[in-house]
Amino acid sequence: MTQLDEIKSRLDIVDLVGETVKLRRAGKNYSGLCPFHNEKTPSFIVSPDRQTWHCFGQCSEGGDVFKFVMKKEGWDFKEALRYLAAKAGVTLEAYTPQQQEEKDAHERLRGLLEETAAFYRHQLLQTEAGKPALTYLLEKRKLTPQTIETFGLGYAPQGWDNALKHFTAKGFTEQEMIDTGLVSVREEKRDTGTPEHRKTFDRFRQRIMIPIRDEQGRMTGFGARILNPDDFPKFMNSPETPLFSKSRILYGLDRARKAIRLADQAVIVEGYLDVIAVHQAGFENVVSPMGTALTEEQLRLLKRFSRRIVLALDPDAAGQKAVLSGLEAARQSLDRETELRFDARGLLRHEARLQADLRVATMPDALDPDEIVQRDPAQWKSLIEKAQPIVVHVMETLAAGRDLEDAKVKSEIAAQVSPLIEDLPNPVERETYRQRLARFLKVDERALSGGQVPGPRTRRPRPRVRENIPAQEVAPPAAAPPVTASQKIEAHILGLLLLRPGLLFRLDRALQEAALARMAAEDFGYTDHQMIFRLVRQSLDQDAADADRYLAGAMPEALAPLAASLLAGVGKLDPVDDRLLEDLFRGVVKIRRAMLAESINQLRFLQEEAQQTGDLPSGDDMRAASYRAMVQQHSAFLLLLDQAQMKKNGRR
Repeated sequence: MTQLDEIKSRLDIVDLVGETVKLRRAGKNYSGLCPFHNEKTPSFIVSPDRQTWHCFGQCSEGGDVFKFVMKKEGWDFKEALRYLAAKAGVTLEAYTPQQQEEKDAHERLRGLLEETAAFYRHQLLQTEAGKPALTYLLEKRKLTPQTIETFGLGYAPQGWDNALKHFTAKGFTEQEMIDTGLVSVREEKRDTGTPEHRKTFDRFRQRIMIPIRDEQGRMTGFGARILNPDDFPKFMNSPETPLFSKSRILYGLDRARKAIRLADQAVIVEGYLDVIAVHQAGFENVVSPMGTALTEEQLRLLKRFSRRIVLALDPDAAGQKAVLSGLEAARQSLDRETELRFDARGLLRHEARLQADLRVATMPDALDPDEIVQRDPAQWKSLIEKAQPIVVHVMETLAAGRDLEDAKVKSEIAAQVSPLIEDLPNPVERETYRQRLARFLKVDERALSGGQVPGPRTRRPRPRVRENIPAQEVAPPAAAPPVTASQKIEAHILGLLLLRPGLLFRLDRALQEAALARMAAEDFGYTDHQMIFRLVRQSLDQDAADADRYLAGAMPEALAPLAASLLAGVGKLDPVDDRLLEDLFRGVVKIRRAMLAESINQLRFLQEEAQQTGDLPSGDDMRAASYRAMVQQHSAFLLLLDQAQMKKNGRR
């Protein structure tokens, strides 16, 4: 992940713009008054999905977090980069060839993991040894063959070196298998006084195998469940590797992203098989951590898709108490890696910092999530809809089965809940929950205020001023930001142009022949992509050096890792392939279509909003009419694009 990716992963454009603009929800986006010109009705839209903004008013501009800061502060890209890096807690470092070598090595490791997933899948579906595992999944877990195929489930056969022999025979090294966590290493002494001998063996044996992918669908590792009930531990993950980090990954997010956006809600369950079963039942906005405490990094990743997050706890004793693990009474009992731990105090602080809405849903009748959806999918939906705020859940969990008429019980519950309430940064929320706790315990609210020991309050970070950006503690590496379809296409176009800059002239000519405008920086939605495209254009407009040499010398250090990554993405293509031009043409049409379609959706919302408010007493809303005209204009451009593509296809 490049430093630019790291910065983007840590900053949410809604939060950044929200420091300057008062935003309110507008469908799946946010709207507000444009900060760059005076206006009375909103024409400024922020898209959390694309992490971009656009003004449909006088400015008629848009971009990402970098473009927003550059326009707002009057800075160049380098100044904006330094500011946003400090804000995100990212240390800017010089790009080195070693980093590119490391990236290439990681791609080879991902290839090994993909082949391993296919190997385990074959063992499950095509071998005699895998039949018990397949029967367990089909009959015990009630998974369908389609679900098993969709999630790529497999089986690791019994034996110490099945995978080791298979993949070393295919040309992978033992060290590569260690680096992916597929094999383990043990140092042994053969005889007393002799040197230690290193023994390698398959990490996963006689287990159901669950491929784990990051939010972009790239392989990172495996989760493994026992088949023999006498084996231990019940669940096992890949170890920490260059590709796999438990604190940064949410299982199932690659498949849940779209559903989370559509539902504007993410649901977190405890286990991999819970995720799979709930997805199979039609509720696809469900993910799971890696069996450990939920981290703010994971929540920050989810927040890119929705700020509404529900924690669906298992019904066992540990699950019921798990949300209390931040309280001293429950912390020690939950100090085992195999249990999912929700820290109530930590979650409230995450909720405040992330400005999210975290709630808790508890499964009834001693049933796990997969059992609930198998028994009654409607009940699962109802349980999630009725999820409670964290403080309310803690109150009710502590009170379950206890005599609330007993003064000591009331005192114990108040002593544990009051510090949580005091942690809340919002004074209205604090007062509301104090009142609710007082009613719940049937005591005077003044008794709670007088007897509690206030805990430290979490403060919201204040917007930083440009004159003095405070030093920040360096944060741990962030998960790679989600990549949209438009970003992928933009990256592919730029990779081809960096590979063969001269294609830009032919692309411009092909576009003009189709009655379309030449390729421009504005066709790209992201500032770093725009800057690289401008350099490609400049490399062709100058005659002091050939284009490749000019690009190598003119590329800013901050963009060098991105440029190398873009080139690596198309590195296997034949640079003299005549189809590259057609590939570029299709790519330009796709990104223009995506941008126009997104703009039309945003304009229609603004149009409906203007019609509801009405600028003129007669109801003949001038602003609504303006938006309507823009929608018609954008629709005409869409038709032109489609006609150009069809004409291009007809010529082939």
